[in-house]
Amino acid sequence: MNWLKLATASILGVGLIAGLWLIWPVLFPTPVADTQPAMTPERIERGAYLARAGNCIGCHTAKSGPPYAGGRRVPTPFGSLYTTNLTPDDATGLGQWSAADFYRAMHLGRSKNGGFLLPAFPFTSYTRITREDSDALYVFLQSLAPVERVRPPSDMRFPFDTQLARLGWQRLFFKPSTFEPDPKASAAWNRGAYLVEGLGHCSACHTIRGPLGEESQAHAYAGGPIAGMEWDALPLNLNRRMNDVDRREMHALLKAGTSRDNAVSGPMAEVVFNSTQYLDDSDLDAMITYIASLPVTDSPAPRVTTRVDGVRRSELIKQGSVVYANHCADCHGRDGEGQPFTYPALANNPLVLAPSANNAIRIVLDGGFAPSTAAHPRPHGMPPFSHQLSDEEIAAVISYIRGAWGHDASAVAAADIARY
Repeated sequence: MNWLKLATASILGVGLIAGLWLIWPVLFPTPVADTQPAMTPERIERGAYLARAGNCIGCHTAKSGPPYAGGRRVPTPFGSLYTTNLTPDDATGLGQWSAADFYRAMHLGRSKNGGFLLPAFPFTSYTRITREDSDALYVFLQSLAPVERVRPPSDMRFPFDTQLARLGWQRLFFKPSTFEPDPKASAAWNRGAYLVEGLGHCSACHTIRGPLGEESQAHAYAGGPIAGMEWDALPLNLNRRMNDVDRREMHALLKAGTSRDNAVSGPMAEVVFNSTQYLDDSDLDAMITYIASLPVTDSPAPRVTTRVDGVRRSELIKQGSVVYANHCADCHGRDGEGQPFTYPALANNPLVLAPSANNAIRIVLDGGFAPSTAAHPRPHGMPPFSHQLSDEEIAAVISYIRGAWGHDASAVAAADIARY
């Protein structure tokens, strides 16, 4: 019987320790200094710039809705939620929030009432920003005209809609921190790290998620399917050293949305439109400096597709060459060379050669549209072909561009196109 008592006591002890570990943030919340930053023109301007860097308007503006008034639907694998009203409306926005409340949300993932926030709000990245920058953001948002806009209720599935689940997630996958510069690195590298890992929250899309929505550090910045979206993010950690041509290409894409041989599309077009085109060249260069230093991690498994054998692949490529000549070559060139600053080159294009053909399929079906930017206000777009080509023809032409001009990417089956 002694062993039974000992086992029972051990289980109870472990349970007590685990319970205390879980609720520790509730019992002993991290204190936040209750300071009130002055609403100066300089701080408002600084906050507006930081809001651009964080692309706050992108998520916190509903389609055709008032800027920053929230209400945009955010799909996740666990259900959908709607974004918060960031304007200073007392009833439905941040009008009753203090600077400390705002920093608590950014740094600790806690709401004004102490509730635990869902990680769809990227506090896992925002935790790194300084209190000074958080205060500037807060002052900018408080300077906006208040908009009364009630947020629709979320439809997160049980148990993900409970505070206990959110607390558990944060205890397992989140540790509040503040960015600490690396004294061995350059000022540009440190500035880039602060932007990429903090306000830019680049890993939120460019790192795949695990089964509970946590970022998979084994695949950090290696790209892959974007959680809750129908697009894939391209890898940021290239498996080769980034040269000056690569740097200029990335700078042009982030600033203008287009470069000599390429253009952004899908979710990244929205990021450029709302955010990166407004950043100082020095900040863009700093981000690129940091991105160039990212260690290579394992590529995630591509989306599951229908297997295409060698014989069928050859048939698709042959058929696709005819479709390409009739519908694509006029813009993208006979050999996929494109037209500089007008139509993207397809030869050696990272999107074309990605492990998954998902993005290429989406663009062929629905069209490809670069953002309008100050540097390139009237970019050329690509029309959709879903109404013009059959599933077989689309599979063939994508298989062709993934297999022509020295490419050796996997082919695409018509059955895969039919799923879209």
